[in-house]
Amino acid sequence: MPMIFCNTLYSSSSLSPLAPTRTNSSRFSNKLRVRAQSQSMDDHLHRKFMEFPYVSPSRRQLMVDLMSTLEDGLQSHLLPCSLPPDVRNFKNPNGSAEASIHIRSGDKSSPIDFVIGSWIHCKIPTGASLNITSISAFLNSSTKAPNFLLELIQSSPTSLVLVLDLPHRKDLVLHPDYLKEYYQDTSLDSHRQSLLKLPQVKPYVSPSLFIRSAVSPTASMLQIEAEEEEKLEEILRDHVSPAAKEVLRVWLERCAAKEDEEDGIVIGEEERLALERRDKSFRKKSVEEDLDLQFPRIFGEEVSSRVVHAIKEAFGVL
Repeated sequence: MPMIFCNTLYSSSSLSPLAPTRTNSSRFSNKLRVRAQSQSMDDHLHRKFMEFPYVSPSRRQLMVDLMSTLEDGLQSHLLPCSLPPDVRNFKNPNGSAEASIHIRSGDKSSPIDFVIGSWIHCKIPTGASLNITSISAFLNSSTKAPNFLLELIQSSPTSLVLVLDLPHRKDLVLHPDYLKEYYQDTSLDSHRQSLLKLPQVKPYVSPSLFIRSAVSPTASMLQIEAEEEEKLEEILRDHVSPAAKEVLRVWLERCAAKEDEEDGIVIGEEERLALERRDKSFRKKSVEEDLDLQFPRIFGEEVSSRVVHAIKEAFGVL
C-alpha cells in the first residue's frame, strides 16, 4: 500500500515526468539495489548447491556435469528457482546434518514440469557419514514420455548405491509400443548390463516395494562395493559417469526435446487426466515414504516442516 500511495501522489502532481525528482531517483535506485541483492543471493545459493561439498571428486564432477547439462539443455524451458533461501540450504539445530535443494519449474508452454537437484549430508551414530546426491526431471501431461532419475547413496568410503533410470509413466504391459520406443529402441538396458559385468557391482534390491514398482525394467539399481576408495573413484569416473551421461542424453533428446503433439501424437483429455493423476500419486507417495519419514529425524520438526512444505508445494501435492 505505501508504494502504491506514493506512486499515485507523484504521478498526479504538477512535476514533469521528464524531470524526475531526487525521491523518484532514490526509489529507482532502491529497486535496482534490491534486485541486485536478490540476484546476488540467488547466485550464491546456486553456487552452494553446485559445490556438492561432502562427496568425492569424481562424484562431485559427475553431479556438476549432469546438472549443468540438464539446465543448459532445458534453459529456454526453465524458470528461475523460487524457493526461499532457508529451504535452498539448511542445517539441523546441532549442525550434524546439512542439505541443499534446487528446484526450477518449467515454463507453461514447455513439456517440463520441474527439475530438482539435491544433496544431503548427515553424520550417523557409527561415526560415518550418509551422503545422498540426486537429480530428477519431471515432465508434465503434455507428453507421456518417461522422467529422469539419478541418485547416489553412500554411507561408507568404499561402497555406494546407484539408482539410474527413466521411470515410466505408462503401463508397460498395456502399452508395449511405449516399452519399445523408450527402452528397447534406446538400448537403455545395455548400461545396466555393462555395469553388472564389473566384479564390484551387484544388483541392489530396495526395501521399498513402492520404489521397486516405480522404476523401469531397465533401471540400474546397483550396489558398488570396492576394496579401496581409489577403486570406487575409478568405477565412478570410468563406468558410472559415462552411463549416466548417456542416459541423460537419451532423455533430453527422446523425451524432453518436444511434446508429443509436435510428433503428430495427440494426447486425449482422458489420457492427459490419467497422466496427471499418476504423476501426482507418484510424487505424493515419494514424499510420504521419503521426506515425511526421514527429514524430521535428521533435521528436526521445525526445519523439516518448513522444507517439506515447500517441496510439496513445488510438487503440486499440498
